[in-house]
Amino acid sequence: MMSSKSKLYRMILAAMFLALALVLPFLTGQIPQIGSALSPMHIPVLLCGFFCGPWYALTVGFIAPLLRFILFGMPPIMPTGIAMCFELATYGLMAGLLYKCLPKKKSYIYVSLIGAMLAGRIIWGAARVVLYGLGKSEFGWAAFMSGAFLNAIPGIILHIVLIPILVMSLEKYTEK
Repeated sequence: MMSSKSKLYRMILAAMFLALALVLPFLTGQIPQIGSALSPMHIPVLLCGFFCGPWYALTVGFIAPLLRFILFGMPPIMPTGIAMCFELATYGLMAGLLYKCLPKKKSYIYVSLIGAMLAGRIIWGAARVVLYGLGKSEFGWAAFMSGAFLNAIPGIILHIVLIPILVMSLEKYTEK
């Protein structure tokens, strides 16, 4: 059972990660051609999974694109924002679950991260298929591969390099 102090600590961290998810796209948007390909909203959601656990991260991941659309009009809500809600929720959930269940070794941070990224991209593709189907438009294999992997290469590399470093560096400062 989690103490009330620990719950409050995780809620504060989750709120901080949500705020980062809203602000980071402004910073990466200043980088021509690859700013959005860095997937800046994904970083705080994945970190939330590692530090706050799966349920807080699922919530932050689902809320972040909706709140960013309401506040700033980006990402466009249909189909991008809705698909991102499911993708980021899956990222947070899976990062948190895998990190919680796997042994506490450095190599398993990578396993948790890559597992979460793959699951999130699969859910993103499924959401796009459903959303495009509602709009009587087609979302095929080529569009999935392009959107989930090819166009996302800068973000994938950034996440695989940055997130494990942050998790390993900040683990010792977080409350268990």
